[in-house]
Amino acid sequence: MTHYVHQLDPFAIQFTETMGIRWYGLAYLGGFLSTYLISVWLAKRGRIQLSVEKAGDFITWVAIGTLAGARLGYCLFYSPELFIQFGSSFPFWGVLEVHKGGMSSHGGIVGVMFVCWWFAKRGGFSALHLIDLTAYSGAIGIIFGRIANFINGELYGRVAPEAYKWAVKFPTELHYWANYKVQELKRLIPALGSLEPVKNSKGQTLVFDADKWLEWVNRYRLDSVAYDNVNSVIEKVIWSTQNGKTEVIEALQTVLTPRYPSQLFQFFLEGFLVWLVMTIVWFKPRKAGIIAGVFGFSYSVARIVGEQYRMPDAHIGFQWLGLTRGQWLSVGFIFFVIGFLTVALKMDNPKLGGFLQNSK
Repeated sequence: MTHYVHQLDPFAIQFTETMGIRWYGLAYLGGFLSTYLISVWLAKRGRIQLSVEKAGDFITWVAIGTLAGARLGYCLFYSPELFIQFGSSFPFWGVLEVHKGGMSSHGGIVGVMFVCWWFAKRGGFSALHLIDLTAYSGAIGIIFGRIANFINGELYGRVAPEAYKWAVKFPTELHYWANYKVQELKRLIPALGSLEPVKNSKGQTLVFDADKWLEWVNRYRLDSVAYDNVNSVIEKVIWSTQNGKTEVIEALQTVLTPRYPSQLFQFFLEGFLVWLVMTIVWFKPRKAGIIAGVFGFSYSVARIVGEQYRMPDAHIGFQWLGLTRGQWLSVGFIFFVIGFLTVALKMDNPKLGGFLQNSK
């Protein structure tokens, strides 16, 4: 059965082969802009404690907290070795190598909660109310983020049945092969003849045929030159699909594995569905903390369900009971949310927010 070979370009605007404005960056921008517009709309109508001016300041700090928390959370939960990984070129520290990917939504949530607590204490606002505000618009940010994940061809799904007509074949799977199933790269030979000239990291144009490719693959873990050449070819194959090179795409059709488009499943579950639930609950003003609790619980459940179709991080794999690291973090978050809601409901806070005026 023929499946769609992923061929979307991660660049919205591209300046060089490796530099430009990426959809992933625009997804973060869209999330922060949505948070700002929602906050301003509510501020103008007196539904929140922030003025329009304070709303702008608050969202700036939320952006910083989200990015810092998401990156630090990824390093802590998924790749702690980055804390002690240093290099000789900019940005020198593994934690700062954001351009190589690696952001954690759970870490981002923690970062936002810290900013809400700090901003509330500094300005005399309700921290729970600020957390509600960011939780609501945060779901919109997740919508943008999961769509960007799909465009990037990252965080792809588990192997789908051959008869599953919505399955997608992701060329970025070749990176997984290189790291964990290197001999699978020998299957790439049919696609190599259609490639445009390939340059390695030293700028040298590679001259190779099927026999040379097999030699490089066999020496991939033994020879730094073979390692560099193989990865340079993989990058060229992926670049070719993103730029619509028909011959390469057709060759990959028989090579790659059909997978669930889990990014789109998570876009619907973690983003749209969670946002819809919160909108229904927050249609009228609620006591501070309720919306954040609804977000935390519904997001965690959606994440647990969605990750049943998503490949776990390759260097971590499946964990106890066959669950992923993201699923176990979500289980822990559910217990935290239960405690959070218990405290919020007991506090004597006014009802704020909502899209209908509070009927006292």
